[in-house]
Amino acid sequence: MGRRANAAKRATDTLRETFNARPLLLTSPGSVNWRSGGMSDPIDVTAGSDPLWILDCAQGSALITSEIEAPRFESDFHVRALGWDVLRAPWYDADAPLALACSYADVAPSELLSDNDAFGDNIRDHLVGARMVLSDADQEELRELGLLVGNALGAGIDAWTPGASTDFDTAAVISSALEAEGAKAVCLIVGGDERLRTLRHPLAVGDVLSDAIMAVVVAKRAGLHVAATRLCVRHANDEIVTLMKTLDAVNDAVLEASLPGGTWGETIRALASGYSAVGQPNAWREHFQGGPIGFEQREFELAPTQYASPYWDLARAANTAVAWNPSLRGGAKIEETYLVNAGLEWLTPTPSWPVLEGPHGSRRSALKVLQ
Repeated sequence: MGRRANAAKRATDTLRETFNARPLLLTSPGSVNWRSGGMSDPIDVTAGSDPLWILDCAQGSALITSEIEAPRFESDFHVRALGWDVLRAPWYDADAPLALACSYADVAPSELLSDNDAFGDNIRDHLVGARMVLSDADQEELRELGLLVGNALGAGIDAWTPGASTDFDTAAVISSALEAEGAKAVCLIVGGDERLRTLRHPLAVGDVLSDAIMAVVVAKRAGLHVAATRLCVRHANDEIVTLMKTLDAVNDAVLEASLPGGTWGETIRALASGYSAVGQPNAWREHFQGGPIGFEQREFELAPTQYASPYWDLARAANTAVAWNPSLRGGAKIEETYLVNAGLEWLTPTPSWPVLEGPHGSRRSALKVLQ
């Protein structure tokens, strides 16, 4: 955790220098976990603001949290020994965290840099661009999480007994495997049969699944995210088999355009071209397509029409992670997480499942057919 936080501190110092070294106050889960090395976990998973705020300024680096949570951070993570100051806010005073930050940095709220629109100058887009470049320690954590996700998905679907198991049963196996290793499924979709063929998000409803099953996971641990999808059908003549073969070309097209050196807008154009090449030019409109992943489920998402996005012209850099999500109506979906350097390092293998080769060393788990 210290290595990860130190690498992020170097990045935030560099970023602050471009804004005249102004104090930087981070409040959102993605930015807080990046800067702290994965220290924070939400008490309320629905909250938009993190229970921990982080301030970097000329006076030092401070953790700002409630009087309730401060002892936990100090005892669990030994934050003072790592060089953090700890500022404690009364839980009942909503204005206290910002007041503590301004007092520590000796500035007015308007002088802060922040990752939100509530105070100071919001530089979230710059922060996202910086944190997408993962440190060596972040990459090590992501690899471990990727292996865990691949194993959990395999365990869930391999436990499926067609005609007997429910979607709840599969979801429970996946959740258990993740939580046994300290991870949480922040997105978990399990569904099958006709609901899979007609719905893009067939959330588990307790149905017994007989012919086909899909499991989708975005898991979070130590502030980082990994995403993957697995599909299994009973019969080789299932229409999903044909759709998945068609979708391979779309997946290959976006992976071809994910290496360092171009822009993310070019990557999205390649994705759209992939759909056009298989005779489905508007299919990208039917579901979001994934993108760079790391300290959020996706650091950003782009559509081929969003030329004005601040991420359209953002350069693709080494040491980033991607999880694309191409899909076709009828039940076909491909999703894996890769670390992008000179090639594409597959992070989410599922043991014993068939594997397909892709561009630039990328590999993925193929659709599993039981008969």
